[in-house]
Amino acid sequence: MRKSADWMTIWDDRILEAIRAEGSGSPTPLSEHSHIHVQKSHISQRLKKLADYNLLEHLGNGVYIITPEGEKYLDGDLDATGLARNDLDEEQ
Repeated sequence: MRKSADWMTIWDDRILEAIRAEGSGSPTPLSEHSHIHVQKSHISQRLKKLADYNLLEHLGNGVYIITPEGEKYLDGDLDATGLARNDLDEEQ
């Protein structure tokens, strides 16, 4: 069973699952995914948040890949409540 953190939403799981299945993801293709029913702007916000907590890695140009921590979370082997936010200033 996955252990999500209080900052996470149901869409975070769907986004992580889609990126794992596809190998990478960005807001536009994810907004067209059959299991993700939120707008591109919301997906973009969630991608940044997931990267802030090291579940995704931003490759540039809006493209994200899943990290080993993201894989562990999806497999139920990582309690997301213990994740620390990356406080590095990123372009916004």
